[in-house]
Amino acid sequence: MTTFETADSVALAVDAEEGDGFPLLFQHGLCGNAGQAREAFPANTRFRRVTVEMRGHGRSQAGDFDRFSIAQFTDDLIRFIETRLDAPVVIGGISMGAALCLRLAVLRPDLVRGLILVRPAWLFSAAPDNLISNIEAGLALQNQILEEPHQERPAAGQPTAVTAALLTTISVDGMGISAEQAAALSLPCRVIAQARDKVHPLALAQELANSIPGADIVEITAKAVDKAAYARDLRAAIASFLETLP
Repeated sequence: MTTFETADSVALAVDAEEGDGFPLLFQHGLCGNAGQAREAFPANTRFRRVTVEMRGHGRSQAGDFDRFSIAQFTDDLIRFIETRLDAPVVIGGISMGAALCLRLAVLRPDLVRGLILVRPAWLFSAAPDNLISNIEAGLALQNQILEEPHQERPAAGQPTAVTAALLTTISVDGMGISAEQAAALSLPCRVIAQARDKVHPLALAQELANSIPGADIVEITAKAVDKAAYARDLRAAIASFLETLP
């Protein structure tokens, strides 16, 4: 593991596979970490996975809670690509990671040569209804802290207060981009989705894929049905997309 310092001096953990393959920036979801990205990424491709654990996630510092936002996280990734990678690169992510990567592709298309959106949770408006359960979970954690101030327990590798702030802040945020901006993209894109997922609805993924010219969508086995098949299908869907890239 290495670290990357943001513009405001927050140390972010970087988990990168060894090897000589092309770097592919692949991001975890909300309150996830590099392990989530590692498990989803296929082996034996021309690419090697690089994951930056976002502020308040995994082994990264949290910094100022007021800076928790999709826009700030995206800015951190832009700075990472500009200073650490040889752009343009393929980018992708799961859930929140998908939102960050789509925003990045819209704002800085010069940095991106391909886009993978796994189980997206955002369209083009803030505070989507499908993330209400995240907000409720964050509020419950905040109440727990108030009731047991001296018994705060770590959650997902971070203090409970950090996890609560992430759940309540990011879940009401938005990508800050429009459907028209997404429609102006010109790059290979794959959307990967599953049924039976209230937080990441299949219909949302289909609408997002329809918003991006040339994007395709692959439906994989739902994790709720067969977790092993889900992981296998996800890796296969990523690998087959990567094979199409020059």
